[in-house]
Amino acid sequence: MKVGTDGVLLGAWCPVVGARRVLDVGTGCGVIALMIAQRNNEAVIDAIDIDHDAIDEATLNFTRSPWGERLTATEGDFNNMDLETRYDLIVSNPPYFTNGILPTGDARTTARHTQSLTYRSLIEGAARLLTEDGMLAIITPTDAEGDIIEAATFASLPVRRMTRVIPVEGSIPKRTLRILSHRDTSYHEDSITIAHSNGNFTSEYIALTKAFYLKM
Repeated sequence: MKVGTDGVLLGAWCPVVGARRVLDVGTGCGVIALMIAQRNNEAVIDAIDIDHDAIDEATLNFTRSPWGERLTATEGDFNNMDLETRYDLIVSNPPYFTNGILPTGDARTTARHTQSLTYRSLIEGAARLLTEDGMLAIITPTDAEGDIIEAATFASLPVRRMTRVIPVEGSIPKRTLRILSHRDTSYHEDSITIAHSNGNFTSEYIALTKAFYLKM
């Protein structure tokens, strides 16, 4: 599971202040969970994935990190999560190909297609597992907006913040970061541009992510 820009964005952008218990759904190599552990020195983070090899990789990465005691990787299906545990923050870079030809390879199929974890099942599950003031933070393609809004409405877990991700200045947004929460807060919308037309990172992207790159 490669580290991609989507995961880095979500791990750097999601709110972590006050989050004592965190769940990373579909953790892959564990990068988002690791970033949250780096940003919040009190959070205990559960990371789950249905792919056995991903859990082995995440476990190795957690063990080799300075925060291994607060990180646990477990092979499991989010749809079957124990409802006794409540989380202050749930994060997910969920599968995002809902149509079209499936990619080659079972792990790649699972990671990139909403076959086992749909937006609706993710949001409904989060609504049950979050604390009263808890938040769900996700990153999705912009064309999933209708599905997200419909699922959020059905689960009574409204979108409270949205950040549109523009890959290169002058282009249209390709991804959207969202916060969904039971907490009654005012809606906020903004955007972030990753790179200039010459390929260099923008100052806003650098400011958001520089703590997580060896060279920035």
